[in-house]
Amino acid sequence: MKQHNQAQLKELKTAARSLYGAIAAMESPAQVRQFLLDLCTPAELEAMVDRWWVATLLDEGHSYRDIRELTGVSVTTIGRVARFMDLGEGGYRLALQRQEGPSS
Repeated sequence: MKQHNQAQLKELKTAARSLYGAIAAMESPAQVRQFLLDLCTPAELEAMVDRWWVATLLDEGHSYRDIRELTGVSVTTIGRVARFMDLGEGGYRLALQRQEGPSS
């Protein structure tokens, strides 16, 4: 990661909040797709999609080996996703719950 001075860190936090708001302001998956395609490089977007796919498979109870075979994602990445699902900020679990809907 880049090194930032104190002033830049403050502005970076403001920019991050703005980004989160911009994503939340999208009204449909199609709009989120448009935004992410403009925001991210193809490799960045592929990495995010891979991690989300891994999270869904872990949530379904698949083994690391099965996930590796299904996705081609490294065991290191699978382990990282699993670790953040258990010890992260709760974002993966929240998003998975939201996709399941209110009846789950």
